[in-house]
Amino acid sequence: MKNRHKNFLVLLLAIQMFLGFTASVAFAEKTQERFVLISHAPDSDSWWNTIKNAVKASSEAMKVTVDYRNPPTGDLADMARIVEQAIASKPDGLIVTIADYNVLKKPLAKAAKKGIPVITINSGTPQQSKALGALLHVGQQEYKGGYAAGEKAKQAGVTQFLCVNHYITNPASVERCQGYASAIGAELGKSMLDASQDPTMIEKKVQAYLRRNKNINGILTLGPTSAHPTIKALSKIKLENDIHFSTFDLSDEISKAIKQKVIAFAIDQQPYLQGYMPIVLLTLYVRYQIIPYNNIDAGPAFITKDNVNEIEKLAGAVR
Repeated sequence: MKNRHKNFLVLLLAIQMFLGFTASVAFAEKTQERFVLISHAPDSDSWWNTIKNAVKASSEAMKVTVDYRNPPTGDLADMARIVEQAIASKPDGLIVTIADYNVLKKPLAKAAKKGIPVITINSGTPQQSKALGALLHVGQQEYKGGYAAGEKAKQAGVTQFLCVNHYITNPASVERCQGYASAIGAELGKSMLDASQDPTMIEKKVQAYLRRNKNINGILTLGPTSAHPTIKALSKIKLENDIHFSTFDLSDEISKAIKQKVIAFAIDQQPYLQGYMPIVLLTLYVRYQIIPYNNIDAGPAFITKDNVNEIEKLAGAVR
């Protein structure tokens, strides 16, 4: 009897230990927060790889799960649907780009009603972020970024320009062009080219525009998607050293063009910050109700021939 009783106690203890273990595992899984980051970027936009790298590093550091979602073609109506789907999945927090305030304000209002905390990143303004009920904004104010580029272009003597816009349906991209125009004291109007996202088409459109408008002495592109074909276009019509050329963002080809003095400078909005910091901040907020009072301006920073050698080593990874 004693042995049976002892065996029973051992079995009972084992069961209790097992139940306790499984309960602790379930608790650990339950408390691992799940966030969703939704961008407006199409699948073809390689610039977002740096943000994805930051998301991976930050989620591992904070021990949270982050789902990255985006509209494959960059369609903003599709993005709004993705936001609604993400809200319906009841995440612990959302990170969203303000590609178009008017398109996103309705779906994001649902997040506020459900008590889902939101941090906005990348495009948009702190004012729009606040109006959407977000905790804060991490990114570059696009008009200010364009204006800063225009100031440098004006100092270099630019008076007539072309802004090559490969994402014209995104209001934030127009703000970049408008800021540049305002800084040099010109009207935007026909100076903004609806370039599409097809590299061959962009190259042809830029060539045709410059052949029609011989007085152009400044070009602004809005990222690698439009910068790379524009570099080729300028080379083919022998204008690569005759036009002041600046761009947003960084890539190997842009770095090479800066060193060759084809591109005067690139505007770096430090995307790694935009991917890393929101996850840290959301985690702190969800766990401890801690959040900074201020927004985080990730840019503009400038990449020139003076610092490109150091920065290009990190291109595509953290810059």
